[in-house]
Amino acid sequence: MRISALLSSLLMAASVHAAPADAPDDLSRFMHDKGLLSQIDQVRQNVTNKASDLVVNALGFLGVPYRMGGNNAETGFDCSGFVKAMYEQTVGLILPRKAEQQAAATQHIDRSELQPGDLVFFNTLRRTFSHVGIYIGDGKFIHSPKPGAQVRVENMGISYWSHRFDGARRVTSTEAGNALAGAITANPALR
Repeated sequence: MRISALLSSLLMAASVHAAPADAPDDLSRFMHDKGLLSQIDQVRQNVTNKASDLVVNALGFLGVPYRMGGNNAETGFDCSGFVKAMYEQTVGLILPRKAEQQAAATQHIDRSELQPGDLVFFNTLRRTFSHVGIYIGDGKFIHSPKPGAQVRVENMGISYWSHRFDGARRVTSTEAGNALAGAITANPALR
């Protein structure tokens, strides 16, 4: 009880005695002194580079034929096999095999927050998350669409895709690791 009272007092005191807008706060000064701000910028740049690498790598597979259950360029890709392969090859993260599992293993984001490398999901088989692609920017995504087609870039704004859009997800290393651990636990053959 004493700790909560002390925290309340500190919060009230902090709000009453706010620092001037142009004075650096203690946290910013501490982060600067310890070099943490430059480390945060390096991490941010690394994430941006990985997303760019992912998109460039995925674009290198344009024209690879669709193949149900396919997960490599030699035999072809289905939609989730394509996404899984791109993340493994470029980022080193192992995603689940199926589109709905990939949706469950990633972080939901709003469509307005989409960045290159994020996943976009669609309802193409009268069930949620039945199709997945990789957002490449400017309202476009790359995917392996259907039998008889090839890996290609599509505009999410066209009627077909906009009516079937199921949501956007962001892949984080924590979620991908948790998804892999869950898959290994559920399937003894992977141990």
